[in-house]
Amino acid sequence: MKAVIVNEGGSLSLEDIDIPKITSPDQILVKIAYCGLCGSDIPRIFHHGAHFYPITLGHEFSGTVIETGNDVTEFDVGDLISCVPLLPCFKCDECQKHYYSLCKNYTFVGSRIAGGFAEYIVLNKKNAFKLPKGVSPLEGAFFEPMTVGMHALLLAGGCQNKHVVIVGGGTIGLLAMLCAKAMGASSIAVLDINDERLNLAKQLGADVIYNSKNLSSDEIYQALSSNRFDQIVLETAGSPITVRLAIEIAGPRSKVCLVGTLHNDFTLPEKTFGLILRKELQILGSWMNYSAPWPGEEWLLVSQFFVEGKINLNDLIAVIGDFNTFIHKVRDLNGQSMNGKILLNCS
Repeated sequence: MKAVIVNEGGSLSLEDIDIPKITSPDQILVKIAYCGLCGSDIPRIFHHGAHFYPITLGHEFSGTVIETGNDVTEFDVGDLISCVPLLPCFKCDECQKHYYSLCKNYTFVGSRIAGGFAEYIVLNKKNAFKLPKGVSPLEGAFFEPMTVGMHALLLAGGCQNKHVVIVGGGTIGLLAMLCAKAMGASSIAVLDINDERLNLAKQLGADVIYNSKNLSSDEIYQALSSNRFDQIVLETAGSPITVRLAIEIAGPRSKVCLVGTLHNDFTLPEKTFGLILRKELQILGSWMNYSAPWPGEEWLLVSQFFVEGKINLNDLIAVIGDFNTFIHKVRDLNGQSMNGKILLNCS
């Protein structure tokens, strides 16, 4: 089979390797349909961020089951699945409390073991979520990134009849916006410094958009004042500036959910810290996208939204390409951000 190999130093190669074989009775062999490039893959490729090299990355993918181990009763040959990349131990105290995202004894597809930038993959059966009829393979490749924002919204108690503010209009932020809209949010505001992303957010259904490069945090806070109660603020950009901005624009007793991963040290000014106290904010950390029953309510809700036609992904896809096109696009990303999802078409 063909696979994209990431080598030390950021070089990518397309290689012919053996199709993996089932070695345990609880495994399935999957023919991959689509695999998305995640923002977390960029440092793994270009900044020595992988656990080992060479490696095949990719954890946002869908595919078809073509073989099952002897102990697999949950899947049949021909089933369409989405990858659930985390494999917790299910034994530690965190797992016993269903805090699967917090398991310290886990493995992860496309990070700690080979991933989906290939034609075939062997998965533990718990690393697969069966897709219902009516959900396409392309939609299946979006389950993992979409459930990231869903997890944060559920940690905040859901967003029905609440006002959602999303700081960061990248793919995760816009997918979270689509989830919030499907969950019945009263209003959705999106902040970014990129007008192209903001226009896309508006096109996808945001009620208001703000360019935080042109407006101060106080100006944005005042603009949001009519919707300042029952508010959830999702920080999805993962930078010190946007974390501070999320706190400064939040309304009284808002829940501020930190989703984006920081790659730099963060110092909070005394005045901004005081706002957490004075506005009685709740600061929630959100890590990954899992709950009970495994893999969680997040995955069931996303599945439901696709079946009901509440999510349209067309405008969020930048490129769908074969192996060579995919490698070319990834190489172009060194030092640049992604505007829209880049997908490998393995079919």
